Amino acid sequence: MILTPEERRRIVEQAEAEYPAECCGVLMIRRGAEPERLLWPCRNMQNELHERDPERHPRDARTAYSIAAKDLQTIVARESQGYEVAVIYHSHIDVGAYFSATDKQNALMHGEPPYPEAIYVVVSVMGGKAGDIRAFAWQAAARDFVESQL
Repeated sequence: MILTPEERRRIVEQAEAEYPAECCGVLMIRRGAEPERLLWPCRNMQNELHERDPERHPRDARTAYSIAAKDLQTIVARESQGYEVAVIYHSHIDVGAYFSATDKQNALMHGEPPYPEAIYVVVSVMGGKAGDIRAFAWQAAARDFVESQL
């Protein structure tokens, strides 16, 4: 199971609440006898990046996301506590739930995903209402992200 019904509900609520900006966040899991799941909604700071340097960051939060530094620090801290990034999610505004070329570019570092086991979840939000939700996983043999069962 990629997302529990409760996690899915919370992601949908976040996506609708942050419309018309893209939302973003992660699901972290600490494995063990009793696995712990931590859904971490993150702040999208894309508008701030765009306002500061529109040449370097031509897209605003309606068409892009950038996880805030404070949230990235929290993710790293949780990793040091034994949590793994299991899901990275974001929304698409007034378009479908697909893994775009930009999504792929942002998910790779030097051609490799830093979290190769993580599932990327994209939520379509049309007119403020969440619709389609799709999941994408890295396939090393294909060197690409492919749709997987949510």
